[in-house]
Amino acid sequence: MLSGLRSAADRLIELAALAGSVALWCLVGVVLVDVIGRAFGSPLFGAQDIATMAFVIVVFGGMALCDREGGHIAVDLLERHMSPRVNHVIDIAIDLLGGVIFLTIAWSVFQAAKLSRKLHLSTNLLNLPQAWFQWAIAALSVITALAMLLRAV
Repeated sequence: MLSGLRSAADRLIELAALAGSVALWCLVGVVLVDVIGRAFGSPLFGAQDIATMAFVIVVFGGMALCDREGGHIAVDLLERHMSPRVNHVIDIAIDLLGGVIFLTIAWSVFQAAKLSRKLHLSTNLLNLPQAWFQWAIAALSVITALAMLLRAV
């Protein structure tokens, strides 16, 4: 059962990373068009809105993959002074704490999305609903939490 869950989580992580990659390519395209447009006196309308929202997807889309690949910063000042068993317990505790933190982020941002939807909050120029991106943050945070909690198990 755990291997099936890990396989499903890996597919979700890859999907999240794909979303982050697509957002990054869109961001590169937007910046390119905007810079060229500025050179000709006609910048891309709404480039800042698109860039801001794309960055949200880039950052949270890659978070679960970064965790799976061990890309987060780790400070190991005391690791060599502790037994392997204590280090293993600390690693599990950190993974559990990270999972709880990302679940808290997901819950908090989901609550903010409900408020954004109620107040019809949107970006300044393109009027993109903020709730869409907040839901994306919540979903991507849940995927990251799942990855961390599975690693703890």
